Amino acid sequence: MVVTLIIVCEVGFWVLLAVGLALRYLARRPRLGAAVLLCEPLLELVLLAATAIDLRGGAEGNWTHGLAAVYVGFTVAYGHYMIKWADGHFAHRFAGGPPPVRPPKYGRARAVHEWRMCARSVLGALVAMALLQGAVRYVGDAGRSESLVAWQQKMLFVIGISLVIAIGYTLWPKRPPGGGGTGGGAAARPAGSAEPERAGR
Repeated sequence: MVVTLIIVCEVGFWVLLAVGLALRYLARRPRLGAAVLLCEPLLELVLLAATAIDLRGGAEGNWTHGLAAVYVGFTVAYGHYMIKWADGHFAHRFAGGPPPVRPPKYGRARAVHEWRMCARSVLGALVAMALLQGAVRYVGDAGRSESLVAWQQKMLFVIGISLVIAIGYTLWPKRPPGGGGTGGGAAARPAGSAEPERAGR
């Protein structure tokens, strides 16, 4: 049940996003579009409630409950980023808005970008760990919550990898092919089809 709900929430996220942006830019109903987008967090609340009910019913805390906590955590961290990214592309394609800007590729600007992405990943992992800890206490039985503790350890690994990547770009900044400076001049280049980097939502 929990896995099915995670899939439903993910599909629902993109459906609400598409409907909200279509109302905002195609139907010229910005307030209604914003109201639809504000419904996004309800999906995570439903998932949390369903997970709690499942655990309360005596279910063992397994990988599905851990995955639900991770999904909610990274949605909290990356949800607004993804909505903003999609909004920029939708506005450019359908409403004559300015072209989206590519994430910087080189130099200090790229390092700053990586630290921002790192902060989002760390936030998502910390939220997930807090939810997992809440689930462990909710279950109240170490034998039934081993999988939840294992997910917490995985989140520590995610934090470590995110920090290593950000530190790497800081100590060894990526340089442009021509061997130019490290100012990250590519940061302001418009790109109509740019993809977000490492946005896990």
